[in-house]
Amino acid sequence: SFKMKLSVIFGIVQMFSGTCLKGLNAIYFGKRLDFLFEFLPMVAFAASLFVYMVVLIFMKWSINWNSRMLSATCLDPASDGWGSVDYQETVNGQTGVWVECDGNGDGTCTPWGYSCQGNDDLADKCPLDFGGSGDGCQPPNLITSLINIALAPGVVDEPMYNGQAGMQNLLLAIAGISVP
Repeated sequence: SFKMKLSVIFGIVQMFSGTCLKGLNAIYFGKRLDFLFEFLPMVAFAASLFVYMVVLIFMKWSINWNSRMLSATCLDPASDGWGSVDYQETVNGQTGVWVECDGNGDGTCTPWGYSCQGNDDLADKCPLDFGGSGDGCQPPNLITSLINIALAPGVVDEPMYNGQAGMQNLLLAIAGISVP
């Protein structure tokens, strides 16, 4: 998985470098139309889809997914796992603070104080509220996320940040405008 993502990053850097060389050649040889109507649309297309993919890869690497998934896990406040230092999410302006729930439900709580009912889905238990089925608390499948930019615009099943669907719609529009 790491090698594959690294290969994608190197491939996109190489592709983008070639595109930049095309722009420099257009400037050097005085081909203004090539610069305006070939190079700039190529940069817009590559940046809106491929550079965004690299940004998502680095974001996925930099997010503490153990902490995010723990924030949507039901735990017994009397168990050994309660109070773990692995929980580092910021909820209501507090980072890594464990809040006991009111005891309603099945007696278990999420670290941020949600009373678990036993049949809650991940989106109910996640404090991030980014949308989708995981609400931002589970690591996304990047390939599916990137394919769905074009096949299901505006739908992000496993978002990494708030407003991801709107951003992807904007990038898809930029890519579409740059094609003709």
